[in-house]
Amino acid sequence: MTFTNNKSENGGVITLNNEISEVGRLTYTIFPEDKKLIISFVLVHSQFEGRGMGKFLVEEAVKFARENNWRVYPHCSYARAVMRRMNDVEDILLER
Repeated sequence: MTFTNNKSENGGVITLNNEISEVGRLTYTIFPEDKKLIISFVLVHSQFEGRGMGKFLVEEAVKFARENNWRVYPHCSYARAVMRRMNDVEDILLER
């Protein structure tokens, strides 16, 4: 499995791919002046659901945010639920 982060201006898409096809994607928006990354949407294609792939995408977004000293607001309800269960994101999780 590989991640690709296609960032353009103040937004982007992180995709998770296996050897053959796209497994899922996460879209985000960046507000650099506020040092904030907003997770807008997480999608895992139906044939890959139930295997933790969405969580891997959220973890990759958190990693990207940490590399840039941003905090994360999970606008997407799935991303919010995942981040609330993670133990190591209290320092960057924005509830609102």
